[in-house]
Amino acid sequence: MTSKTIGPFRPSDVNESNASGYPEPFASEARKRHNRRLGDHAGLTAFGVVMTRVEPGGRSSQLHAHTRQDEFVYVLEGEITLHDDAGKRVMRAGECVGFPAGTGNAHSFLNEGTKDAVFLVVGNRSPDDAATYPDVDLKAETGPDGRYRFTRRDGTAY
Repeated sequence: MTSKTIGPFRPSDVNESNASGYPEPFASEARKRHNRRLGDHAGLTAFGVVMTRVEPGGRSSQLHAHTRQDEFVYVLEGEITLHDDAGKRVMRAGECVGFPAGTGNAHSFLNEGTKDAVFLVVGNRSPDDAATYPDVDLKAETGPDGRYRFTRRDGTAY
């Protein structure tokens, strides 16, 4: 068996992007979120690792819950406000939270502070994952290429 290691590398070596797969108007709401896809850079296929930076006034995503994807978030810098089924709580550097798949615990992170917040998001890449969005008319399902396809809740296209 041949082994290939990518790295070591610095997260700053990975391009940062604020591109979004969301359809409008949700894509515009994600412009203050910047991602570095560290797992992709390292060649990982079973799970993703993303370093996310959210500017003041920005959000990580729409409030959502995954059916098959576990998510783990670790705050590296600053403060970020977690919104989930338990309410609203400020998380600081050094704190983490997990969202097991299939629980329905919808979550999102908002930067309500005055400085950028930076955190790691780790999640498995289940090919049959779907996401529900309780606050907006949006749903997501993974396509054959592993990318999310977004539609309205009734399945119609944007």
